[in-house]
Amino acid sequence: MSENVVCTGNVNAVKQVWEKRIQILNEDLKREKEFQQKLVRIWEERVSLTKLKEKVTRENGRVILKIEKEEWKTLPSSLLKLNQLQEWQLHRTGLLKIPEFIGRFQNLIVLDLSRNAISEIPRVIGLLTRLQELILSYNKIKTVPKELSNCASLEKLELAVNREICDLPQELSNLFNLTHLDLSMNHFTAIPPAVLNMPALEWLDLGSNRLEQLPDTIERFVNFRDNPLKLEVTLPPSESIEEEEQELFGLQFMHTYIQESRRRADNQVNCLTTSPISINTDG
Repeated sequence: MSENVVCTGNVNAVKQVWEKRIQILNEDLKREKEFQQKLVRIWEERVSLTKLKEKVTRENGRVILKIEKEEWKTLPSSLLKLNQLQEWQLHRTGLLKIPEFIGRFQNLIVLDLSRNAISEIPRVIGLLTRLQELILSYNKIKTVPKELSNCASLEKLELAVNREICDLPQELSNLFNLTHLDLSMNHFTAIPPAVLNMPALEWLDLGSNRLEQLPDTIERFVNFRDNPLKLEVTLPPSESIEEEEQELFGLQFMHTYIQESRRRADNQVNCLTTSPISINTDG
């Protein structure tokens, strides 16, 4: 009986020793695997950084990252080593998102990420207080964060051909330096109040949306063509390809629309004031 107890005890002791050794071995293998993965990430980051450095140029005194028609679905954190960049120009790269570390690029003046696959604008965009131009046309953006209003230096904002943007946060009326706004080919059914309250805005493109009418107080704006406006206002087709003449043509359309809208409103008022008032005395 005692011999069986001793044997069982020895077996359990040996089993515990081997289990401990196996556990230590597995932990060592796990650490080694993690270390190898870390080395791979470091290597990939260095390779990516080298490739990014090759895309950096200087134009008109600005440090610019320029990438065209190369696949960069995500941007590596090693890009932070190039925080002196003043302009990003990334077109047709398949970029899926604006990195969260974008807010650390405090020297950015121009952020041009048009013609990619970006689906949202991160709230940290508001940290770019020196940003003057934000160009995100031809993406898949659906909403605009209110934090964009913190980009106090912003002068130009282009969100054309995102297809599904239908409103802007009221806070964007605090963009006191914004002069150029392109919202064409989206899903607006009315002009956002934020736009009407932008004090410096000179040029607005809301062409090819779903606008049904325009307010009277919008004479400074330009392009509203190709919208289902309720008034039928037509102009001869524009044959010019010059940008300034295209803007003038859009301005002509807008003025014609407003004049027609006012004329019809005046006619309705006149009809109401001249029509006899009938009083129903029955009952």
